[in-house]
Amino acid sequence: MALPPPDPQFVLRGTGAAVHTLHFSCGGPEPDIPLLFSGSENGFIHVWNLKTHRVDSVLDGHGRKSVYCVETMGGKDRLLSQGRDQRICLWDLAEGRTSVTDSVFTEHVGFCRCSLLKVAQGRWLMAMAARSLEEVQILELPSKTSVCTLKPEVGAKLGMPMCLKLWQLNCGSQPVLLAGYEDGSVVLWNVSMGKVLSQLVCHQEPVMSLDFDSEKAKGISGSSEKVLSIWSLNEQQNLQVYKTHELVNAGISDITIRPDKKILATAGWDHRIRIFGWKKLKPLAVLDYHTATAHCVSFSDHSNPRERLLAAGSKDQRISVWSIYAQT
Repeated sequence: MALPPPDPQFVLRGTGAAVHTLHFSCGGPEPDIPLLFSGSENGFIHVWNLKTHRVDSVLDGHGRKSVYCVETMGGKDRLLSQGRDQRICLWDLAEGRTSVTDSVFTEHVGFCRCSLLKVAQGRWLMAMAARSLEEVQILELPSKTSVCTLKPEVGAKLGMPMCLKLWQLNCGSQPVLLAGYEDGSVVLWNVSMGKVLSQLVCHQEPVMSLDFDSEKAKGISGSSEKVLSIWSLNEQQNLQVYKTHELVNAGISDITIRPDKKILATAGWDHRIRIFGWKKLKPLAVLDYHTATAHCVSFSDHSNPRERLLAAGSKDQRISVWSIYAQT
């Protein structure tokens, strides 16, 4: 008989609004305090101390407009956040500071999260949905220099970009972007040339979230439908459908593959977090704790696999933190 799903290891309360994004910062050579950053609908970013399970600080830089993306940039003292105020903010959190040091105005009204890729020490590429509906802009940070704008061909009718994932095979290789669009397509872009390498229609509805495993050259996407689509990238850089997985209930808000590429988690409109084995997409667990839509899931970056955590944020204003399959 299968084991019953576990309860959360602990629950974080006190955001005062729906939680839209989560990001861990637990790795790091020195034994410092593991942190979890959360972004909420009321515009606040909470910095949670995972030792005390309390808030260390609250950041306010998006004019009370929903925050839907938070990422650290090479350590927990430098933070990037994105909100519905059409701003991407860069934060300096060293020595207890809580100040915005720079910002980028996106002019995009949707809720497409930007994507970061470290390309050199202190240098990053950032992909974000641009002002023009179908376009994606690539900037270099911290200089904010425009690298290119990715425009679909005339008549392509992809609609708005909904989710983005910048990646490269290794340090020397060309950066590429995977973008999920409103028409259900996933498109692979060559960033340096600004051209489409491959396009695949994965869903009948807009692609809500995607993640990609560059080692296995395999990705996964979800939409408002009852289907997860798994696709692969062949040697010729062509995307092809690998398999699909039928879900019990429709609607996926977020998908993330754990850094060790063993399991993945999905956040569902049905309030549930689902865990799958990444190799064969075998369903492993359904985590049923939240009482409203689950908006986001994130795996921790602990260097010790036994300490690994999974966090989920929901419209019910709570963050559940789980320890599951941490020993593998």
